[in-house]
Amino acid sequence: MEQLGREYARLCAAAGAAPQEAVLRRLRGPGGGRLDLAAQSLSLPTCSALGRLLPGAAPFAALALGDCGLSEEGVRLLLNGLCTNTTVKSLDMKGNNLRTMGAEALGKLLRQNKSIRSLTLEWNSLGMWAEGFSFFCQGLRANNFLQRLDLRNNQINHQGAGELAMALTQNTSLQELDLRWNNIGLLGGRALLNCLHSNKTLKRLELAGNNVPGDILKAVETCARSPALSASEQALDHNQDREAILSEAQNQVNILSKEVLSLKDEKNKQFMDFVDTVDKQKEERARSEKMSAARVSQLQEALDEQYSIMNSLKTKLQMTEAALALSEQKVRTLGELLNAMKQEQNSVAECHFRELQQQKQEGADREGRLLHDLSAASEKNLLLRNQVDELERKCKVQQDQLFQLKQDLTNTTAELKLRAVEAEERLEMEKRRFKQSLEDMESLRVKEVDRVAQQMEASERSMHDRIQRLEAIRISLDEELSQVKVAALTERGRAEEELIKVRSQARLEEQRLEHLEEKLRLMTESRDEAQNCCLKQKEMVAEAQAKAKQLSLYADGLKRRLEELQQDLDRKEEEKVTELNKMKVELQEQIGHLEAERTAQDGLREKIAALERQLKALSSNHREALLDKEGEISLLTEKLRMKEAEISRMREEEAQRASFLQNAIMAYVQGSPLGTHSSRK
Repeated sequence: MEQLGREYARLCAAAGAAPQEAVLRRLRGPGGGRLDLAAQSLSLPTCSALGRLLPGAAPFAALALGDCGLSEEGVRLLLNGLCTNTTVKSLDMKGNNLRTMGAEALGKLLRQNKSIRSLTLEWNSLGMWAEGFSFFCQGLRANNFLQRLDLRNNQINHQGAGELAMALTQNTSLQELDLRWNNIGLLGGRALLNCLHSNKTLKRLELAGNNVPGDILKAVETCARSPALSASEQALDHNQDREAILSEAQNQVNILSKEVLSLKDEKNKQFMDFVDTVDKQKEERARSEKMSAARVSQLQEALDEQYSIMNSLKTKLQMTEAALALSEQKVRTLGELLNAMKQEQNSVAECHFRELQQQKQEGADREGRLLHDLSAASEKNLLLRNQVDELERKCKVQQDQLFQLKQDLTNTTAELKLRAVEAEERLEMEKRRFKQSLEDMESLRVKEVDRVAQQMEASERSMHDRIQRLEAIRISLDEELSQVKVAALTERGRAEEELIKVRSQARLEEQRLEHLEEKLRLMTESRDEAQNCCLKQKEMVAEAQAKAKQLSLYADGLKRRLEELQQDLDRKEEEKVTELNKMKVELQEQIGHLEAERTAQDGLREKIAALERQLKALSSNHREALLDKEGEISLLTEKLRMKEAEISRMREEEAQRASFLQNAIMAYVQGSPLGTHSSRK
């Protein structure tokens, strides 16, 4: 009891309330197996502390809580603690004004407690509310251990009596029921009388002060006493064999008591071993639960991190996809523009090719004409040999004229060479500018690729900046392309102008050749003049052929330059396509990395789900094992209680038999002559 007082003080201190001195004295004092707290106004913290002390085995068998002024919550706390108590046999709760919650708590106590044999509930108000009293009657119906119940002055009406009667039809342990000073009435009395025909254990039922008619009271008394009368008659019929049966029963009782003691010892040992194993399993389970909780928390943190990474990667992927769509649209537009440029360049090249073919055909026609003229002139030379001497004087004059013509031709050739040199210098300048622009473009592309690599790792803003820069570069490239187109057009115009000039010069040369032919016709009058003219005409033809070859070479050079420009444009287009392909490959690689990370996260999720399943399986296995162990414990305890009940029944039967034998012997002695003789004396 001293330890019980210390536990009470500790629980009150933990709840932040001061322990009651009267309760402490009663708990610490020598109770003699009884805890008497009657007439003590118990506070709610005291009720809570006592409710925590009562479960299990308490060091007292009787608990008196009469006239304590308990509240509904206090009653609930106390009775919840008594539900699992195994030592309290008698409970006194009179004068506490128990109502609905109290009746419900008492019903729960009767359903769960298996040790209380006597319950005193005098001077309460259990019958005022039908719902609470029905809960109480349901608990009484399920209870098979209570033997004495006192319900005096509880305001029970005929409906409550009907509920009690229904509970008594299924109860197999109650022997005494006191219902005095209630309001049962005629209907309640009949219900109780009808239930006694099916109840074979109730021996005493008090119904005084309930407005029950007298005939019903007498019928109830006779029904309650009939089992005892039948037992006495059986005892009187079998009094001859009782002595032998008593001796045999005593021997069997001794043997059974020894066996029961040995079984109790074995069961206690098994129970202690089982309790140790259960404690170990609980400790292991707690450890495993802690480890699993820590692991689950770590996995949850990792999952949260992976989710955040996935969300950021998803946003980046969406931005890159949008940028990629924009870049693809721009590439399509650029491709369309390049196709248009290619078509224009092809048309221009075809025109140039046609013009060159026409020029070649014209040159071939001229060469044929000149050859024909040469053949005619040779024939004429044969005819005009005789006139050579006469025309020597004229040849000198013509030589002077030819010398002037040669000077003119040299001047024109020098001018053409200067123009060709200027054109070549301009082409070289254009080439240098184009190479410089290509180098600038290459450097810009390298810088841009570096920027793109850094910006892809940096953030979304760098992608926007890069897109803007690419757009600026595209604009600059468009401008450079337009400049190149303009330069090509200017060069084309210049080349056309030069071709026109060359054509005009050729026409002038043709006119001069016509004049020379006329002069040759005039010089046919003499041989010398004809021969000299033929030689000069041959030289002029050779020079004209050389000029035609030079013009054809110049046209071929222009065509090659145009082809080089076309090739440069194609290279630029290929470089742009390669850059776009590289960008697409890089984006695809990033998308592949993201998909790999997604698959890895899916694998982690599956692992986490598998671990959670394993944890659930382990917890379910632990719970099933614990439930099985608790079931075994309950079975063992029920077996022990059954054995104790059988022993108690055997003792009661032996006591009843002994009392019956004693009564029979006393009756026999009183009825015998010796008895009459002694009475006379």
